[in-house]
Amino acid sequence: MTVQIGSTAPDFEAETTEGTIKFHEWLGDSWGILFSHPKDFTPVCTTELGYMAKLKPEFDKRNVKIIGLSVDPVEDHNAWVGDIEETQGAKVTYPMIGDKDMTVAKLYGMLPADEEGTAAGRTAANNATVRNVYIVGPDKQVKLVISYPMSTGRNFDEILRVIDSLQLTAEHKVATPVNWKDGEDVIILPAVSDEDAKQAFPNGWDAPKPYLRIVPQPK
Repeated sequence: MTVQIGSTAPDFEAETTEGTIKFHEWLGDSWGILFSHPKDFTPVCTTELGYMAKLKPEFDKRNVKIIGLSVDPVEDHNAWVGDIEETQGAKVTYPMIGDKDMTVAKLYGMLPADEEGTAAGRTAANNATVRNVYIVGPDKQVKLVISYPMSTGRNFDEILRVIDSLQLTAEHKVATPVNWKDGEDVIILPAVSDEDAKQAFPNGWDAPKPYLRIVPQPK
């Protein structure tokens, strides 16, 4: 199956470094980030998991839960976290899914549904497509999907920026422009008429074009 923006994030039960979870139940009323990596004890992913550990307090502030995934067993994850802390200076305090039967990877379309076998004997190369980021809302709908190549470390500062945008635009009838950061001006949605916009934004807006109405970020 293909997991797309706006679709319901597939639910699953899985073993993690923090015990068995049911994904939707674990998510509860929070936002969530599910990010996958091809293999434990690989260099780029080591830096990524360490950086996410450093960023976790920022995600906590925003009511966002983090969960990692690899098609390796939980035992390997538990061994790997020591290397991550040693080399990256941060302790992993979020769960990591041991998807050794590749169930979740197939469910989310990261590996073909007819892929056979288990994690045993697999390499980063034949798991290369297990390298995605999903943002899931409290409504369990997928809000973002990004796939990365193995050679390129992910920009999790960008994921944090997207969370800020998603949470703002879920609350107000605005969109965020290119390279927007929290606190900067935003754009009134085209679906909002000028009359309705006057109610929502009584101080007015700047409109270089009728379809481009710029206002300060709502509080």
